[in-house]
Amino acid sequence: MRLLRVGDPGSELPVVLDESGHARDLRPVTSEISGDFLADDGMSRVRDALAGGGLPTMDITGMRIGAPVARPGALVCIGLNYSDHAAETAAEPPLEPVVFMKATNTVVGPNDTVLVPRTSVTTDYEVELAVVLGATARYLDSPQDAAAVIAGYAISNDVSERDFQLKRGGQWTKGKSCETFNPLGPWLVTADEVGHPQALGLRLSVNGELRQDGNTANMLFGVYHIVWYLSQFMVLEPGDVVNTGTPAGVALGANDFGYLREGDTVEVGIDRLGVQRHLIGQA
Repeated sequence: MRLLRVGDPGSELPVVLDESGHARDLRPVTSEISGDFLADDGMSRVRDALAGGGLPTMDITGMRIGAPVARPGALVCIGLNYSDHAAETAAEPPLEPVVFMKATNTVVGPNDTVLVPRTSVTTDYEVELAVVLGATARYLDSPQDAAAVIAGYAISNDVSERDFQLKRGGQWTKGKSCETFNPLGPWLVTADEVGHPQALGLRLSVNGELRQDGNTANMLFGVYHIVWYLSQFMVLEPGDVVNTGTPAGVALGANDFGYLREGDTVEVGIDRLGVQRHLIGQA
């Protein structure tokens, strides 16, 4: 299934796309796609409603698409998780996942304007596979147990300000948490529809120029390992989001790619998860 939220910021409506791609109003089942909805066996209830024909069609033409899950309780990120990205940034491949947090209010819709912060000259992009938790992950026994707590997947752009991140002291958080720095969506795609998460192509273009072209098969630490690993250090709850790292091709890397500027257009895609298209603005 593909779930999404449409409407103005703060007033989004829950929608599911049926097998034919038609939008169906989810309000007979839930008023929101949130952690509480996922924790309350929400996905099963949507499946039952679809099978029973109880969801009316909905015309969403021209409507804004919001992030597919309401603001998560936690937005956890994994750094340097592709060997080619580590190499292009002259970093040693990590022996354990590099973990950092990102402010949850960075999450915006997939096509919303992304703002370059004031004083910034090194705003960068990162296509990433986002994992959305559907159940609590606490001290999982093994990576194999992670599949049972994953509700689905979405596209994430882990926008980053590199000078804030690397040259201003302290941890990475302040280079990752500027407003609008995490477009998410368009859809939350259920795990059964995505299939194995380590076989997805990822792409990102700026002004029509392909910059990133990778595959989740090249992750140093796979999705299930990441969720299991995080559960040893923190409790992940339904609705939480985990960004799993980016492949090579960022502006910070060993290439001639420029950083993002006002007026740029960014297109981000992952196999079976849709496409984001956003304009770059100025704060």
